[in-house]
Amino acid sequence: MSAISEFLRTRFFKFLGGEHLISKDWRINEDIRVREVRLVSDDGEQLGIVAIRDALGIALEKGLDLVEVAPSAQPPVCRLMDYGKYKFEQNKREKEARKKQKIISIKEVKMRPNIEEHDFQVKAKNARKFLSGGDKVKLTIMFRGREITHPDLGEKLSLKFVKELTDISSVEKLPKVEGRNMVTFLIPKLENDKDKKEDA
Repeated sequence: MSAISEFLRTRFFKFLGGEHLISKDWRINEDIRVREVRLVSDDGEQLGIVAIRDALGIALEKGLDLVEVAPSAQPPVCRLMDYGKYKFEQNKREKEARKKQKIISIKEVKMRPNIEEHDFQVKAKNARKFLSGGDKVKLTIMFRGREITHPDLGEKLSLKFVKELTDISSVEKLPKVEGRNMVTFLIPKLENDKDKKEDA
């Protein structure tokens, strides 16, 4: 493989199923103001060094655009492609990628060590909704007065909370005393973890 071929392959664009990596700063068509270019066809074939007007003529004849993909090369490297179609597909891929991105937030659930069973179930139900929506849950057990001298009560309540949600969550951080509170972090259980549990 020639030096220019390796240069093109590793630095400026790649072809994986026809995918092109194009910089939005590169010039196209009449914006390319050089005397000659090293021309690459739309299917990756190197066509050699040609005058810029000839390259533009070939692009026009094929109904394609001339895109300057390696402006610092001597001479600059240009590729024939349907730039409008490329931009459309690129924007489509970016939109799909953004849709798949999930912003994970932390929802806090607070309770006292002596919480009533009904209130506990309400809190657990709310936490289940948060976890089902893909959010983390921070359980905060709040101690008052001398309650802090009995951290075992908070730990027992925390573990009860974890057990209540074990089908939908995993423990990210075990119960830990922070100041006058005890905190535990739960994260949504991954789908493949659920599948493994169902197959077992």
